Amino acid sequence: MTITDTTSTGMTTIDTLRFATAGSVDDGKSTLVGRLLHDSKSVLADQLEAVERASASRGQDAPDLALLTDGLRAEREQGITIDVAYRYFATPRRRFILADTPGHVQYTRNMVTGASTAELAIILVDARNGVVEQTLRHAAVAALLRVPHVVLAVNKMDLVGYEEKEFIRIVEDFGRHAEELGLPGFTPIPVSALVGDNVVDRSAHMDWYDGPALLQYLETVPVGVEAADAPARFPVQYVIRHGDERYYAGQLVSGALRVGDRVTVHPSGETSEIVGIDVLGEAAEVAFAPQSITVRLSDQRDVSRGDMITAGPCPPTLTRDVRAAVCHLAERPLRVGDRVLVRHTTRTVKAIVKELGGVESLAANDLGRVVLRTAEPLALDDYAEVRRTGAFILVDPADGATLTAGMVELV
Repeated sequence: MTITDTTSTGMTTIDTLRFATAGSVDDGKSTLVGRLLHDSKSVLADQLEAVERASASRGQDAPDLALLTDGLRAEREQGITIDVAYRYFATPRRRFILADTPGHVQYTRNMVTGASTAELAIILVDARNGVVEQTLRHAAVAALLRVPHVVLAVNKMDLVGYEEKEFIRIVEDFGRHAEELGLPGFTPIPVSALVGDNVVDRSAHMDWYDGPALLQYLETVPVGVEAADAPARFPVQYVIRHGDERYYAGQLVSGALRVGDRVTVHPSGETSEIVGIDVLGEAAEVAFAPQSITVRLSDQRDVSRGDMITAGPCPPTLTRDVRAAVCHLAERPLRVGDRVLVRHTTRTVKAIVKELGGVESLAANDLGRVVLRTAEPLALDDYAEVRRTGAFILVDPADGATLTAGMVELV
């Protein structure tokens, strides 16, 4: 995502990186997030004072940075529903939206929520314990969601004497599993969140490591590549009528649209030409994802909410048979034969669950596969190609509760 700031010195472009953190219980994720916020000077003075007071009351000389996030974790454990804790901070080089996801196995579904829109995932490992079952589960979710960039943060290096061999052992172990899980690549970084080694500043204790500190990597990793290169996809959210004109409003979820483009409306298959684009109420010749825009076509077409306007040589697949990888989110199981609603971009259609990858049901936090038969066709992309138009959720038609998150796999 790219945001343009206007300043007194002119126009500057500031990137925004959305990233998620995940780690097994007690791997030090709260301390890592706290250290990242503290050392990047993204903690308000009153917040830091509160942490210092709480730490002093426990007899600690230094502030316990984990307390910056543990309050929210305690709320989860008390039964308050907080799926993901979001943190916002910035450096002179980039803005960040951090999705802090819980580490317990019963909250795997919450990692799916936090990582579904992330361009980077940080998977934390305790250097003493190495790769554990929950580490592999988090890696599997990152692979399933096609998160473009993954960081393996090997934490608590101070507790293993900053030994390079311990770091290499964990990286090689994770690498073997990552290949099996379909994770295309990852960037390993040795850190000590408690001390601050390689979090914001380079460590003086690990001269054998010549890579970037975590924040340096977050500031320089490429963002927005998928949206820029993907085919144009514009799900219509609202139709605005003004006299004889019709304006189609919504968010351009991938690619770009230009005045003069020949476009196709799905699922009808009708074609037309773009004669006008408005961005924030101003006429524009071109729009880029993820801008919210209105589009005007050269002729009257039967276009309504839920339709998708596309351009370019790579049209979506129009189908009623949906195959997808899924993570089940609800306490209520998903069973073969269930009747559900499929919400895909701005379109909602009825469907029936035909298959569940050889099992009869999926429970909360289960990862699996589903085959659906929809009442009306959907314009789908493979999730690996276009994340926004390759994703959907299943909804209970009785009460509107979210059941399952799905990632389309086109055959």
